[in-house]
Amino acid sequence: MSTPTDKTKNIVNVTYAQAGTSVTTDELGMREMQRRVYAERAAQYLLVKAPPASGKSRALMFVGLDKLFNQDRTKVIVAVPERSIGASFASTKLTAHGFFADWDVKPENNLCTPGSSSKKVDRFTNFLKGPDTVLVCTHATLRFAFEKLAPEEFNGTVLAIDEFHHVSADLDNSRLGSLLSDIMAHSDAHIVAMTGSYFRGDSVPVLTPEDEAKFTPVTFNYYDQLNGYQHLKTLGIGHHFYQGRYTDAIDQVLDLDKKTILHIPSVGSGESTKDKYEEVGFILDTIGDHVETEDDTGIIVMRRKDTGQLVRVADLVDDTDPKKRSATLTYLTTIASTNRDAVDIIIALGMAKEGFDWPYAEHALTVGYRASLTEVIQIIGRVTRDSEGKTHAQFTNLIAEPDAAQSQVTVSVNNTLKAITASLLMEQVLAPNFNFKAKKGNDDYPDPGTIAIKGFKEPSTERVRQIVRTDLNDLKAKILQDDSFARAATGALDAETTNKVIIPKIIRTQYPDLNDEEVEEVRQQVVVDSVVKNGEVRNVGDKKFVMMADKFINIDDLNINLIDTINPFQKAFEVLSKSVTPPMCFGLFQIP
Repeated sequence: MSTPTDKTKNIVNVTYAQAGTSVTTDELGMREMQRRVYAERAAQYLLVKAPPASGKSRALMFVGLDKLFNQDRTKVIVAVPERSIGASFASTKLTAHGFFADWDVKPENNLCTPGSSSKKVDRFTNFLKGPDTVLVCTHATLRFAFEKLAPEEFNGTVLAIDEFHHVSADLDNSRLGSLLSDIMAHSDAHIVAMTGSYFRGDSVPVLTPEDEAKFTPVTFNYYDQLNGYQHLKTLGIGHHFYQGRYTDAIDQVLDLDKKTILHIPSVGSGESTKDKYEEVGFILDTIGDHVETEDDTGIIVMRRKDTGQLVRVADLVDDTDPKKRSATLTYLTTIASTNRDAVDIIIALGMAKEGFDWPYAEHALTVGYRASLTEVIQIIGRVTRDSEGKTHAQFTNLIAEPDAAQSQVTVSVNNTLKAITASLLMEQVLAPNFNFKAKKGNDDYPDPGTIAIKGFKEPSTERVRQIVRTDLNDLKAKILQDDSFARAATGALDAETTNKVIIPKIIRTQYPDLNDEEVEEVRQQVVVDSVVKNGEVRNVGDKKFVMMADKFINIDDLNINLIDTINPFQKAFEVLSKSVTPPMCFGLFQIP
């Protein structure tokens, strides 16, 4: 079972140094990311971008307690997108690890429990009037509370919004963003916004540009996190094509020797058979024979066809019995989070993503194209926890192979392209960051993270600097997910057209406030950053070289004209060209 085939391809393979720096704590009990956040604890508005499992919840505890004890704040309110994530902010004995106070959430102030919205809003209001200092609730409860309270009633508080990418400034879709704007304008509340995604979760901005500019950003990227682990050494991101029904191909990619989270497709997607329960049944049949289903946990015990070993499966798809599902979730969040043998495979639909903690998970197997890059990064984040005995983590996207004979070939090829480019965008996130400077004469930049380029235009305005500092990955996502990029992916457009026509056009659409000079500065940042991150950087003696267009170039000789002759996303095109045949390309570009 699960012997790799020529249809399984890893398009991202990353090896890390296992330096241990991101998981080692200091005398206050803080890890590296938490120290970075704590250094900015005085900011009124703080935006924390850090990968799943980096310790954002505890970073908030450190900052929140400092604001309570040292910054004249009287309340800390933590809001999470769904109830299950509230457990991440439960009472924690921080003094046992060297901090000056403990994080204490009284049971009555934990609103991530079953119950009506109106009752929770009443408890929220009582909390604001009472002596307690910490409350945890859902985004929905916070939104309902906002609607019943004046902004001034949040004076003296700290509002911590977890998974901030769920928030939107769109009045029709998410009132939370606009209500936060009112809080910022009409109260002295401090706000700590946290997200595990490097991409916006919505085409609508989280906040207005004016409000977003008020936030102090702290970014701890995936490279920082994974390079500083002790156990996890390599990460692979790839895809596997199938024809027909995915259930007939699942045995080719489901490795029963790996702790796996299997995300089946939504019922409305093209990959779904439209019967989610039957799909789970097929998956179980692929594993082997049913032995028992535990009454107290809901865990399904199967006997493998190949080895006869027992496999413990958690079914989070079956929602016909709420009590059974609740028992399974409780088991996963308590026993399975600390016992490696508690579960082997989790089958999920819309669950086990953000905020879900199963440190032993090694393989995220996801069926179907995921349009949301936020969802992709959250899924990958479930398997990138550092855990003893786990040296490799793998994300595999099982996607339908485009078929030129099908009427939906255009949609199929586009989805294939976007699935592949989503993986390659993750490679950009996983790579170390560089600073790019204009090369002037024989200027020397001793910082190994700085690269000087002849003819390079450095940001000339604060607006461009802000885009480069916080939006570069989002912008790359916009470019790669743009439909016009499909033509470039088949080689129909040359690199210079891609770099100097398509990319500037998308930048202008995304940022209509930029003038021509600013657009060019942003364009150069996108192209240079992508080319360097897609290329291998190698040190030879005291010289540094970067692989571009199948040859190594001395970094001292880099110039913007040379870089503009290279397609910054060439790897996506190379992968796609091996996956999409000429008849499919014809199907993609034929005129209706």
